[in-house]
Amino acid sequence: MTDNSKTDHWLVRASTIRLLWRIFIAVLAATVLAQLAFPAKGYFGVDGWLGFGAIYGFFACLAMVLVAKALGYVLKRDQNYYRDRTSDD
Repeated sequence: MTDNSKTDHWLVRASTIRLLWRIFIAVLAATVLAQLAFPAKGYFGVDGWLGFGAIYGFFACLAMVLVAKALGYVLKRDQNYYRDRTSDD
């Protein structure tokens, strides 16, 4: 078995992916904990809760992914969509 860790792109390596996940989790935790030092003034009640921005952002991203998946199913064409047509040559 050959070692492809040196030939793979650095963003594809498992060690880099683990490192990026750790960095993203640390940044998310830091932003949620920063709300303890700088309390958010909520205009609607719930938007002042601790971690509301992180939760809202997560669900907004999840909704975008689900809408994109549904849109992909609606707009999907057959694999031979353009090849099945006869030409007017």
